[in-house]
Amino acid sequence: MANKKELLPEQRAALLELLSTRFEKNKRRHNGIGWAEVQAKLEANAEKLWCINEMERTGGEPDVVGYDETNGEYIFYDCSEESPKGRRSLCYDREAWDARKEFKPENNAIDMASAIGIEILSEENYRYLQTLGNFDIKTSSWIKTPSEIRKLGGAIFADFRYNCVFVYHNGAQSYYAARGFRGLLRV
Repeated sequence: MANKKELLPEQRAALLELLSTRFEKNKRRHNGIGWAEVQAKLEANAEKLWCINEMERTGGEPDVVGYDETNGEYIFYDCSEESPKGRRSLCYDREAWDARKEFKPENNAIDMASAIGIEILSEENYRYLQTLGNFDIKTSSWIKTPSEIRKLGGAIFADFRYNCVFVYHNGAQSYYAARGFRGLLRV
């Protein structure tokens, strides 16, 4: 029987097949990286594979976007065209969620990312993602907010409009049906 952060053999096989197909369809995202090496890393780390499955389950469509030679890690980002459907209508963090007096969303981006086992994208990560395609044309995504902004009650999010990445601010307690978050995972 699988524990909480481990997939059953048939789930692993199905996920690896899905990831392999996505990897082959989107080679521009990972020039010079071979699938066999990525698959070997994933198969050697059941917990990371579980995290990738959670990214997929919540609509992120994870794919390899780079390789960190220093740490020997493949980097996966959520590459869904729009902000992942299963991660929308969230305020920024627990503090913002606690501050809402009524109409609290189901969850918040920071806690949900932590539960999945991923990091929320930074502005730098988000801008890099946009070099790989056009993402968040109709939606937006919370991004890692600097502590100076968060201390003042704000949070930042980004989207892609008019062939340009825009980074905006909002109260951290706000949430919208078209705003979610994207994450990254190092394997």
